[in-house]
Amino acid sequence: MAQREIEMILIRQLASYLTMPIFIVDTAGTLVFYNEPAEMLLGKRFDETGEMPASEWATAWVPTDEDGRPLPPDELPLSVALKQGKPVHRRFCIRGLDRVSHRIETVAFPLVGQAGRSLGAVVIFWEQS
Repeated sequence: MAQREIEMILIRQLASYLTMPIFIVDTAGTLVFYNEPAEMLLGKRFDETGEMPASEWATAWVPTDEDGRPLPPDELPLSVALKQGKPVHRRFCIRGLDRVSHRIETVAFPLVGQAGRSLGAVVIFWEQS
C-alpha cells in the first residue's frame, strides 16, 4: 500500500468503525478502502479486491440508473465529488461482484485536508427497499 496522508488513514479508520457502507478514493480516483457494511452490497470483501483504479471500480459493480440504463463512470456521484469538488446525492442501481443487484442511495463528498489540500472523496450509501 502506498504512503497515505494522515487524514486518509484516519477516515479509513473511522469508516472501519461505522455501520453504514462507505467507499473511499484518493485524488487519482483509486479505491483505497471500503468497509465491512459495504462488502455486503458490493459482493466481495475489500481484502479480496484490494485497491483498484477508477477505470476498474467504476464499471466493476455495473452501475445503472433506476430504469436499467448504464451510468457512465463520470456520472457516478463519487466521480463528480472528486472531479468537481462538490457533494452529490443520487439514487441508482449496482450489481455486486456476487451478481446480486441492489438499489442504492448515495451521498458523495470531496475530502479536503488542512490548508485546502485535496485528498480524495468518500461515498456513503445504503440500500433502498
